[in-house]
Amino acid sequence: MIMEQRGLLLEAPLSVGERSVDKVDVIIPAYKPDHKFVMLIERLERQSVPVNRIIVMNTEQKYFDRLLYGTSYQQNYRNVVVKHISKREFDHGKTRNRGVQLSDADYFIMMTDDAVPADEYMVEELLKQLQGERVAAAYARQLAGEGSSEIEKYTRNFNYPGVSSVKTKADLETLGIKTFFCSNVCAAYNREIFDTLGGFIQHTIFNEDMIYAAKAVEAGYGIAYAAEAKVYHSHHYGCREQFHRNFDLGVSQAQHPEVFAAYPAESEGLRLVRQTAGYLRRKGLRRQIPYLLIQSGFKYIGYFLGRHYQMLPGKAVVAMSSNKEYWR
Repeated sequence: MIMEQRGLLLEAPLSVGERSVDKVDVIIPAYKPDHKFVMLIERLERQSVPVNRIIVMNTEQKYFDRLLYGTSYQQNYRNVVVKHISKREFDHGKTRNRGVQLSDADYFIMMTDDAVPADEYMVEELLKQLQGERVAAAYARQLAGEGSSEIEKYTRNFNYPGVSSVKTKADLETLGIKTFFCSNVCAAYNREIFDTLGGFIQHTIFNEDMIYAAKAVEAGYGIAYAAEAKVYHSHHYGCREQFHRNFDLGVSQAQHPEVFAAYPAESEGLRLVRQTAGYLRRKGLRRQIPYLLIQSGFKYIGYFLGRHYQMLPGKAVVAMSSNKEYWR
């Protein structure tokens, strides 16, 4: 059951009737938010295109209250709406759909609680990409945050280059699976198209963004990459965390062969490893290459086992997954 955080909610009920033209809402699933979440809200309030409402779908109220205890958030950010759910209720697709249902805007932006806008133009640059008549979604460029390793920095640049583009069905032959790439770390959506296509898949362990993008591309829409819309977002995952994360990635791909079977992702992963190793050599960081190979091995083993999860014992599947509630 969803519970409201009354202190951060405007007294007037949220209308879900006629949507207002040119409004944009931001929807943020949160779980154990930290200081990055505070920075995220602050920078959303300073965007060149004002954000109408910030809708936070928070998992487990105690963690949210712990972060904001003793602060003046309820006075300073009256456009922030917080809905609390239990960990058992959370689902990557369904929870985000619930957030969208609370929005009355023509455009909404999905973000994660650890993504921080790099400047005040993030919203503006995303919306520019959505002005195309047949563009369903636009996702932002992710920059490595402070303290990131050289491997993480290169990975971000590999996946999020400095040139914008719009991917359509015509690109499938050359781009393959990357045609469907889209990231809800920071991605804007045309609400009318989103409703027409039925929104995010209701129950999924991972990849709700790519599954939606694939549906949009197959329906004749484009997915835009907005390189000028930038957020700081990076992780410091160890080998074990990479294993669990990539296991879930493999599971999601196995469960949706209609999206992933025709366009295997393994070759793209190998290309990333080769190019990262070359980058480390050029930077004089050869000593980091063994760790790159070990980390990549954990990623691949996790991914491989996830792709074949149906052949594994149920207890092993739960142990290997990072999203254990999904299996319950």
